[in-house]
Amino acid sequence: MIGSLNARCDRANVLAEQFLGPHLCEIVDRLQAKGVAVRILNMNLDTNDATGKLMLQIVGSIAEFERSIILSRQLECIAKVKAKGKYRGGIPTARANAEQIFALVDAGKTRAEAAEELGISIRSVFRILRTRKDAEAPVALPVTRIRTRPQVTA
Repeated sequence: MIGSLNARCDRANVLAEQFLGPHLCEIVDRLQAKGVAVRILNMNLDTNDATGKLMLQIVGSIAEFERSIILSRQLECIAKVKAKGKYRGGIPTARANAEQIFALVDAGKTRAEAAEELGISIRSVFRILRTRKDAEAPVALPVTRIRTRPQVTA
C-alpha cells in the first residue's frame, strides 16, 4: 500500500485504527514521510495537527501495552499447562503400552483385540508394531545393477 502511493495522494482515510494493524505508529510514520496525512474516521483523528499526532501516539502506546499484557498472560498459562504435562498433547499412552502390545500380539491376539484390551486405537497398535518391524528388519545391502542400453538398428 505505502509503496504504491503517488504524488497526488495527500490524505489516507482509515475507517478504524484496527485496520492499520499492530504497527500503527510505524505505518503512519512511513506515510507521513511520503507527505501523506492519515485520518482515522471512527476516532475523528487527523495527523495534520499536533493533537491528532499526540492522540495517535497514545493510542499506539496503549495498544502495545495491551499486547504485552496478553503475551505475558499467555506465557503464564503455557507454563501452568506445561507443569501439568499437557502442553502440545498429553502423555503418549499408546507408546507406553508398547511392550504389552508386543506380548499380546505374540500370544496370538489380533490387533483389534489388543487395542480393545488396552483401551487404545487400532491405528496406534499398527503404528507401534510397525516400529518393532523397522527395528527387527535386517539391513539389506544395496544392489547395484549395470544397465546396458539397447542396441538400435537402423
